[in-house]
Amino acid sequence: MSKFQDTFRNIFKINELRQRILYTLGLLVVVRIGAHITLPGIDSYLLNEAMASKTSNNLFGLYDLFVGGAFKNAAVFALGIMPYISSSIVIQLAGAVVPYFQKLQKEGEEGRKKITQLTRYGTVLIAAVQAIGIVTGVLLPLQVNGVPVVPAAIHGFSFVFSSVLFLTAGTVFMMWLGEQITDKGIGNGISLIIFIGIVNRLPFAILDEVRLLNAGTRNIVIEIVILAFMVLIIAGIVLVTQGTRRIPVQYAKRVVGRKVYGGVTQYIPLRVNTAGVMPIIFAQAIMFLPSTVLSFFPNNEFMQSLAGYFQYTSFTYSFVYAIMIVFFTYFYTAIAFNPQEVSDTMKKQGGFVPGIRPGKQTAEFIDNILTKITLPGSVFLAIVAILPAFVSRMGVSGSFASFFGGTSLLILVGVALDTLQQVESHLLMRHYDGFMKTGKVRGRK
Repeated sequence: MSKFQDTFRNIFKINELRQRILYTLGLLVVVRIGAHITLPGIDSYLLNEAMASKTSNNLFGLYDLFVGGAFKNAAVFALGIMPYISSSIVIQLAGAVVPYFQKLQKEGEEGRKKITQLTRYGTVLIAAVQAIGIVTGVLLPLQVNGVPVVPAAIHGFSFVFSSVLFLTAGTVFMMWLGEQITDKGIGNGISLIIFIGIVNRLPFAILDEVRLLNAGTRNIVIEIVILAFMVLIIAGIVLVTQGTRRIPVQYAKRVVGRKVYGGVTQYIPLRVNTAGVMPIIFAQAIMFLPSTVLSFFPNNEFMQSLAGYFQYTSFTYSFVYAIMIVFFTYFYTAIAFNPQEVSDTMKKQGGFVPGIRPGKQTAEFIDNILTKITLPGSVFLAIVAILPAFVSRMGVSGSFASFFGGTSLLILVGVALDTLQQVESHLLMRHYDGFMKTGKVRGRK
């Protein structure tokens, strides 16, 4: 404990790190405040009563989890950061097939700025479409005992226009906050905004489970077994997230003056889960789109029957969601790690993998290993992501089941580890010990 306390104190001894952490916390507080500012004209008392059933153990409830309760509050941040993620997905997919975007990716810093600008434009467009769907398909028809949540006197174009404007502006503002956290704070801003929203719902989920225990509907032994199983799942997520496959690289000896350089063996660490939590976030953002589109047709029987296939607990939803996670894991890994580039760099520095020819064969060797280790990692992510849908059918409360594995737990663990690693790097650069005994977060060999 004393070592942990010393490390925690060291964080605040480093001026830059202290400022980054406080800056990040300050912007996250702004995010939480925006999640409680209800759209103008809505009766907040009726809204809470109506939304209690609307966001109960369904896709809306899952969406509300990601935005930290902002959707249930019909707040200006109700759309969360998902439109930005959806826009990023579209742009990155376009970069794989559209020549114009491929050209931008090769133009260095200028191309990156142009892609960022297009992503922002796409965010505004997607946020506006989702806002129209929420206002017209969810808020306007919402009633409690025949009393509309939105007073009939303000129904009309002015309410729809102003609400869509507020929701879209809220998403754009959150996008800006996320970029500021990434540039001037600590950690990935977009991931941290989702992280803080999920953490906000955790105490309420635990409270629901305690209520069931006090009511006698849950046995204490069963509760202990559930918690123990959750700990095992968390341990598995950490294991896969930090797991690596090391490829040995040997460098030829070279003499410079009187000194001999090289002749040592180093390693290329290939992570089992190179993509981190991004495949989960990407897949979840895509799965929100069908419900948004179907919300435009609340009175169409065919559309509503089709919406049943995309319910959070349906087999179709789980199957499609799992396939998309596997796909996005490979897709994002291909973007984040380029075997050909690594092979060329090794060749220039005189390095080679023992038994493998430098150049093309080395790139193919690395790519083959990366493909093999990514498969179990992606399948594990998919299984854990769909686990809450099955756990909720076993009597576990819906709010607590969402933390029993699933997207929520994967994002919590992944973002926490990534942020911890950034803090570790700042400490090690100043010759301070990190939170771990070795001074760094080690991957499993």
